[in-house]
Amino acid sequence: MTNDILYITAAILVAYLLGSIPSAVWIGKVFWGIDVRNEGSGNAGATNTLRVLGLKAGIPVLLFDVFKGWLAVYLLQFLPIAHYSGLQTDLIRIALAVAVVIGHVFPLFAGFRGGKGIATLLGVGIALYPVAVIVTVGIFIFFLVITGYVSLSSIIASVLFPIIVLLFFNPHSTPLILLAIFVGIFVPITHRKNIYRLLHNQESKFSIKKKSK
Repeated sequence: MTNDILYITAAILVAYLLGSIPSAVWIGKVFWGIDVRNEGSGNAGATNTLRVLGLKAGIPVLLFDVFKGWLAVYLLQFLPIAHYSGLQTDLIRIALAVAVVIGHVFPLFAGFRGGKGIATLLGVGIALYPVAVIVTVGIFIFFLVITGYVSLSSIIASVLFPIIVLLFFNPHSTPLILLAIFVGIFVPITHRKNIYRLLHNQESKFSIKKKSK
C-alpha cells in the first residue's frame, strides 16, 4: 500500500509538471521574442497565441496543450495498480486530470502565470469522455461561428458539457460525473474577466494575426 501511494503521488506530480510546460510562453519567446502574456488578452493559451503570433505558433501550442492533458490521464497505464477497483482507478485518473489542469493554469516553469486550461481540458476530455467531447467541440464551433467570441463559446460549451454527459452518455462512474460538473463550473470561473467584458461589450472577437517569424 505504501508503494502504491508513492507511485500515485509521483504520477500526480508528473501530471502537474507536464501541465506546467508553458508551450505558449516558450514558443513565443524562443521563436518570436514575445511573451504572449504581455500581449492581447494576456493569456498564455492557444487562443491568445493564435491572436498574437498567428497559426505557425498557435497550432503547435494548441496541439501540445491538448496532448499534455491526454497524456496526463494516460499516465495511469504506467502505474502497477491492476488490483485496484474501477472506482479507485477513476479517482486516480481524475486526480491526474486535475493536476495537469492546475499545472497549466499555475505553471511552475512560468512564474505560475499560465492559461485558462481549455485546450488541456480538451485533452483530458478526449481521454475520459471521447464521444461527449466530440459533441461539445461541435457546440463550441457552432457558437464561435455564430458569435465570434472564443470565450463565450468556451463558457457555453463547458456549461453544457455535464448535461451532455448525463443525458446522452450516462457514465456509470460517480467520480466522472462529478468531474464533468466540475468542468462546467471551473471554466466560467476562469473566464470571469471575459464575462465582465462580454457584459460590457468590451470583449474582442476572435481573429488570427499574421505574424512573421
